[in-house]
Parts: sequence; C-alpha cells; structure tokens
Amino acid sequence: MALAVRVTAVLPLVGAVATAAALTGAAFFTVAHAGCAETGRFVERGGVVEFEGGCVDGQELPAVPPQVENARYDVKP
Repeated sequence: MALAVRVTAVLPLVGAVATAAALTGAAFFTVAHAGCAETGRFVERGGVVEFEGGCVDGQELPAVPPQVENARYDVKP
C-alpha cells in the first residue's frame, strides 16, 4: 500500500521532468537545424540600435502599420 502511494506521488514529477527534457531537446534540435550560417549582431548608429546580418531579410517582414495619433488625449513623452 505504501509503495503504491509513493509511486502515485512521484508519477507527476517524472512526467513533468520527461516533458521538460523533450521540449528542451526539441528546442536544441530546432536551433541546430535552423540553416543560418551568420547569426547577426546589434549595432548602434546615431542613437538607434539596428540588427545587422543574420538570416532575416527585411523584405520578408510584414509592413509596420502607420502610427495613429491619439485623438482623445494629447500625450507627450
């Protein structure tokens, strides 16, 4: 009886650890096979930080929607 209680108590912990290990393995596999030779870097130019290099082409990114001014309140930074 006591052994069954211990096994029942430990089973959720074992399941959680196995799930965490599987997700970690999947993350490492995904990153290792991403197919990007150049990782890219952040460069500061004129007070603005830009990402340079990497596998992402700026033309592939979605367009930024135009900024809408707040018509109700005058907010100044």
